Amino acid sequence: MTFARSMPFAAPYRRHRGTLVIAAHGTRSAAGERTLARLAAAVRRLRPGHRVELAFLEISRPLLADVLPGLPGPVTVVPLLLAGGYHVHLDLPNVVAATRPDTTVTAPLGPHPLLTSALVRRLNEAGLRATDTVVLAAAGSSDPAALSDVRSAARLLAVRLARPVTAAFAAGASPTVHEMLDRMRHGPAPRVALASYLLAPGFFHEKLVKAGADVVTAPIGADLDLAALVWARHDQAAGSSRSPLTISSAPASREGPASAPTNIS
Repeated sequence: MTFARSMPFAAPYRRHRGTLVIAAHGTRSAAGERTLARLAAAVRRLRPGHRVELAFLEISRPLLADVLPGLPGPVTVVPLLLAGGYHVHLDLPNVVAATRPDTTVTAPLGPHPLLTSALVRRLNEAGLRATDTVVLAAAGSSDPAALSDVRSAARLLAVRLARPVTAAFAAGASPTVHEMLDRMRHGPAPRVALASYLLAPGFFHEKLVKAGADVVTAPIGADLDLAALVWARHDQAAGSSRSPLTISSAPASREGPASAPTNIS
């Protein structure tokens, strides 16, 4: 994987006070946990000397609720989630309020052009052809705003690929991936490619692999642009005048509309 030369995050940084916590949902997939550990390592490498911890809301260990109280402050939590929804707006703030209320919680990761870049790389690695139809496949949500965010991510990808991209969902929302594949089979494109809008291997990615598409990309994974995006969210929060526990989704998501909840379990 190559890192975009224009990114300002790769230069060495002096030692900082405080702690960055990247907070993932949690997964029963050992491969998923390894992927998130590699991502945390990539985040650390971008700013040597700044303490970075990986924690989880549930399932995996260590739990965020156990990690937060003992960390040196100031503490900034970046939700390792592709968008808003229950985990970002309720679950995560409740954990922080109960265990470390002076923590700053940033906006979720997407949608964002850096995520788009990672998706394009995964598509190219999977052998995307000029004639393929592309579907952005996310986990799904009961939150209409979250689903809208996934569709916004699909529009960013469509602009980058210069072709239509439609959003579909593995569960909990319509159109489902299966519905979209059935629809696309009647179209002119000889193949359908699913761009996995997931962070790591796990339950939902397995559903995508088994859906019957011609091409399914790997999850976004420990991508260096994703690591840079974690620091971008951190820096946006650090430069904000908002009080702790305020999720800065409004200014942080203007590269693209706010984003959708995607469990990686």
